[in-house]
Amino acid sequence: MRAVVQRVKESDVTVEDKITGSIGHGLTVLLGVEEGDSEDDARYMADKISGLRIFEDNEGKMNLSVVDVGGSILAISQFTLLGDVRKGKRPSFSSAARPDEADRLYRRFIDFVKEGGIKVEEGIFRAEMLVRIYNDGPVTILLDSRKTF
Repeated sequence: MRAVVQRVKESDVTVEDKITGSIGHGLTVLLGVEEGDSEDDARYMADKISGLRIFEDNEGKMNLSVVDVGGSILAISQFTLLGDVRKGKRPSFSSAARPDEADRLYRRFIDFVKEGGIKVEEGIFRAEMLVRIYNDGPVTILLDSRKTF
């Protein structure tokens, strides 16, 4: 699994002119599921993201997690994170998981995050979405459950 995690002041996602998910202070997580990913990957990403210490403490040091600050997570499935452009300029998505498996693991990721007591809002799987992100900092972290970077 791959994720782009952004610390946000607020964020929302709109599908067909309706907001399907909206948060204030917290994290927007764009999540891509790769062929061969498992529930272990979903749990790893949920634990890692929930515990990321990227919020500032009273001394201005990044030392607090989304749990510590009482924030929320906006989770959005995004298969394009698996786009491979090493050959040519048109991305290949051959390493992205098939939609049914990707949806299942995206849902498991959300379940695992919720088990940690974090409020989760979300987009709609496979829908055309408009995502509004007010990145705070800006702070953006890239994660890969296979630790390829």
